[in-house]
Amino acid sequence: MKLPDVEKADVPEAKVVRYLLSTTHRAGKSKASFFMEFGFDSDRWEELATALKQHAMDNEITLEERTSFGTRYVIDGLLKAPDGTWLNVRSAWFIDNEGGSPRFITAHPLKRRES
Repeated sequence: MKLPDVEKADVPEAKVVRYLLSTTHRAGKSKASFFMEFGFDSDRWEELATALKQHAMDNEITLEERTSFGTRYVIDGLLKAPDGTWLNVRSAWFIDNEGGSPRFITAHPLKRRES
């Protein structure tokens, strides 16, 4: 199953710049190191936002968790980096009970897939 309304998925600039690509964020700096190693950069934050949306479009949901506020979706799969490398990544998305567009929560690397 794919992320519902994936074409409307929202990846906010602040989440990418101040978290995923921030070398000073307590929880995000290790993620920033990973993503920047493969060509992502906060000056071109839209590249990562676009890649994350594409990741959600290309890969199936691996976990769906309903909460009192809405549903959290986890997606594992490949994401293409600017340097051409395919990264094995987990992303998480949330849709409120009232519906609406999927909101990006986080992403982090998974172990490399064996070729």
